[in-house]
Amino acid sequence: MTVRVLIADDQALLRDAFRVLLDSAPDLEVVGEAADGHEAVELARDRRADVVLMDIRMPGLDGLTATRLICADEDLAGVRVLILTTFEIDDYVVEALRAGASGFLGKGAAAHELLDAVRLVAAGEALLSPNAVKGLISRFLAQPERAVETSPVRLETLTDREREVLALVATGLTNDEIADTLHLSPLTVKTHVNRSMTKLGARDRAQLVVVAYETGLVRVGGALPRPR
Repeated sequence: MTVRVLIADDQALLRDAFRVLLDSAPDLEVVGEAADGHEAVELARDRRADVVLMDIRMPGLDGLTATRLICADEDLAGVRVLILTTFEIDDYVVEALRAGASGFLGKGAAAHELLDAVRLVAAGEALLSPNAVKGLISRFLAQPERAVETSPVRLETLTDREREVLALVATGLTNDEIADTLHLSPLTVKTHVNRSMTKLGARDRAQLVVVAYETGLVRVGGALPRPR
């Protein structure tokens, strides 16, 4: 199955470079290019892309607002947004994840990392490395003026095991790594993750990470919660 990719970046040179790279992969196809957020939203609807490579800083409608519009559109429920940033962690990444983005990648990433990132996001996974999650949370979600905490009551629909798995998801661990940690099968972990997303109304793992910290299930520098 070919993954359809939309590139949204205000720099024509970067768009050309991304197009050449993505089109070089037999399983990826660039279906459109946007120079600003307005174009990105319109083309996402028109071209039915699977993944949108979204730059945050663009003229007119920025990438953050465009991401929010795409992820809030029920007709675009299958579209995943991968944020491209100059720096791996910046002021807008948390808001992008809250808006529904499936992860982020620095523009300095190697070619194979970009290709793998697109495939990963297209498959419904979140692109959040443990180091990125740690830096992201410690710099932004942990700051009172930036964090908008959600009541822990929101987690009451989860089972003890689902909470335990969610806490590990929030550290950036993969399903296989969580399975090793909890001595479960990867399939069982995947089931717990999917049920948690359904119960919490989370679009993907990236939003699960945000929920875990906003509800206080996991805190920066704190121990992981134990099942009751």
